[in-house]
Formats: sequence, structure tokens, C-alpha cells
Amino acid sequence: MIAANDIALRTAGWPMAQARAPAVAAPAASRWDSILRGALFLAILLSCIALIEPSPHDGMMVVLLGIALFARVPFKRLLVPLLLLLLLFNIGGLLSLTNVPDNSRAIIFTAVSIYLAIAALLFAALLSENTLARMNTIRSAYIAAAVITAIAGTIGYFNAIPSLYETLTLYGRGTGFFKDPNVYGPFLIWPLLILIARVVVERFTLRDIILQAVIAIGLLLSFSRGAWMHFLLSGAVMVALLFITARQPRLRVRLIGFSIIGVFVFAALFIVMVSIPQVRDALAERANVFNTYDVGETGRFGLQEIALGALLHYPLGMGVFEFGRLYGLQQHNVYLQSFIVYGWLGGVAYFLLIGLTLLIGLRTALAVTPWQVYAIVAFAVFVGEVGEGMVIDTDHWRHFFLLLGMIWGMAAATRDYKRTALAPGAAPA
Repeated sequence: MIAANDIALRTAGWPMAQARAPAVAAPAASRWDSILRGALFLAILLSCIALIEPSPHDGMMVVLLGIALFARVPFKRLLVPLLLLLLLFNIGGLLSLTNVPDNSRAIIFTAVSIYLAIAALLFAALLSENTLARMNTIRSAYIAAAVITAIAGTIGYFNAIPSLYETLTLYGRGTGFFKDPNVYGPFLIWPLLILIARVVVERFTLRDIILQAVIAIGLLLSFSRGAWMHFLLSGAVMVALLFITARQPRLRVRLIGFSIIGVFVFAALFIVMVSIPQVRDALAERANVFNTYDVGETGRFGLQEIALGALLHYPLGMGVFEFGRLYGLQQHNVYLQSFIVYGWLGGVAYFLLIGLTLLIGLRTALAVTPWQVYAIVAFAVFVGEVGEGMVIDTDHWRHFFLLLGMIWGMAAATRDYKRTALAPGAAPA
């Protein structure tokens, strides 16, 4: 049975609060679902540890896949486009290996791309049924993972444990248990926004405010400008969709009120953090957008111009790491990366994947279902991730493929939910 504190059942008037809860599963199916949810919880919880390859999360994903196969988790027809586009994307990556046939690093990179595609399909299949319960499991595990790694990143940044400083930071920026602060920062955004949504939609609790503060400090200390912009964009999209989907005027007033309070709270937290000289100096340095890393012929944006011209000459792609080898630095743009590394076939497939996911994600976010808040947050964070892809390569971010799985899985569940609601003799939603 769905727990009483599930986010979609305590929304006091948001559309999803009026929706019917799923029927209780049969005992055998329920046992399998409990096992699946336990494995899912561990897989998401371990996703905060990315210092080694393969990571503990990757090992748990193999276990989760095996359990899903034994439990006969269905693969819904709506997920076929996701399968085909990911397949074409990776076929393009395999074809690009012909340009670097003896490069073991390139082979490993391509294998990881295939693994991440399988992970996205697994998440999508899992979330296409028993959706609310499994999203609740992901929420709990992801928030715990974010808090753990945010605390680690904060400890590392302030050198509270000197022996761990180099492990938990990079170039004086917090990384938590990640290798790169530019991946660590975006990882924290979904759990931060789901906590904010819970305060706005459900209830205000001191625990959630503390958790938000811990994760927000971790995000700030990543000093990732892309992640900061990602958070602001995703937050704006989330608030807009919650406003649109609120049925009653008082809920819109509540949303506006909490949004204003939230801005002041985050501003106060920012002021407190900036009062620390170490943080203030780092912020001043990161605020300089005209540094040599970004501008000039060998800067990030200059290399993107070179990459745009180069991709026209390589229908099969240049091959993994070849652009960086030739020009000294990667182009830091996932859309250029999709053509340079995965060839024209992979590039076109990637653009179609992004466009179709945005379309399906928006439709799902606007649909009245028990998991609508989750759909809204997943779509909002995906929009931010799509935007951040303009300045960084996101094609190997594990949480990006988790978002893909969330959106497509909830889309498949939403279609089934609507069909059930419209079936003759169905109880009113």
C-alpha cells in the first residue's frame, strides 16, 4: 500500500491529489516489487560515489537489471522510440571507432555509452509501472545520496579533514565523491528541487529546510557556473509548471508566497556564505567570464567554433578524444560532441532524442496523475540539463540518463493511467 507521506497523496488540491491510487498488487508481484525497490534504492544511493570506475553504483545497476529480468518487468511500446534513438546514437559511436581502432580508451568510452543507454532503458521500464511507489523510492535514495556527497564536498572545501582534501576537491572547488565539480553540481539539482517542491506542494518542515540548505551549500561550493544557471532555469520552469497545474487560486497564492520566501532564504544563505573570505574570493574568480579558459582561439568558445567546422568533414565522427588530442582541449558542448564523437548518425539521433524527450516530458508534466509533481520536477531539471549541454559534455552523466528514464517511464505510465481512467466502468479519478 502507498505510504501516507507519499508526495502525490498529500498535495491538498493540486491536480494529482484528486487522482486514484493504484490498486494493491497481488502478493507474489508485491514481493518482487519490494525486492526491486530495495535494489533501486541502493543503486540510486550509491550514485553519489563516482571516484572510481566502475563505481559501486554501476555494480548495483547490474544487480538491478538482473532482478528486473527475473521479475519480468515489462517494456512498454511507448519506450520503443527511446530504444531506437539510443540504439542509433550508439551505432554512430561504434562506427566512429574505425577512426581510432587501436585506442583502448576510446573502446572503454564507447562501452560506457552503451551501458548508460541500457541504464536509461532500465529506469524507463521500471517506472512505467508501480510508478508512484518507485518514484518515492528514488526520491528518498536520491535525497540521501545528495546530502551525503554535499556534506563531503563541504568538508573537503573547508579542509575540515586535511587527509581528504585532495579527494573531495578539485582546483579548490568542492566535488564530494565525484571527480569533477561540473558533474557534482548538476547531480544535486533534482533532489534540491524535489525538496523545494515538497515544501510548496505538501507542507513546510524544518527537516526539509535543513536538507535544502545542506544541498544548496554543496551546489554553491562546486563553483560550477553551468550548474548555478541550470538550477535557476530548472527552478523557474518548475515553479511555472506548478503554477499552471494548480487548480485553485489559493494554491497559486501559496506557490507565489513560498517562492518569494524561498528567494529571500536562498539570498540570506548566499550572503552568509559570501561573508566567508575564502568563498567570496572564489566567487569573484568564477564570476570572471572573460578568462582565458572561455575566450580566445584556444578557449572553450573558440574551440566550439573550430568543432563546428570540423564536424562537417567527418561523417563518421572524428573518434573519441580525437578533437581534444588535435586541439588541446575538448569543445565542451554536448551537441557538437554528439556529431564529433558519434558521427552524423549519432548526432541526428541525439538531437531527435532531446527534442522528443522535451515534448513527451512536457505532456507528461501537464497530465493529471498521482506522480505529476515528479514529472514536473524531472522535466524542469531536464530542461536545465539540455541548456547546460551548451557549455559542457553531458553524454556520460549518469544522472542525465536517470532523467531520461524518469521522463519516458512516467510518460508510459501516464498513457496507461489515462486509458484506465477512460475505460468503461472505471471509477472516477
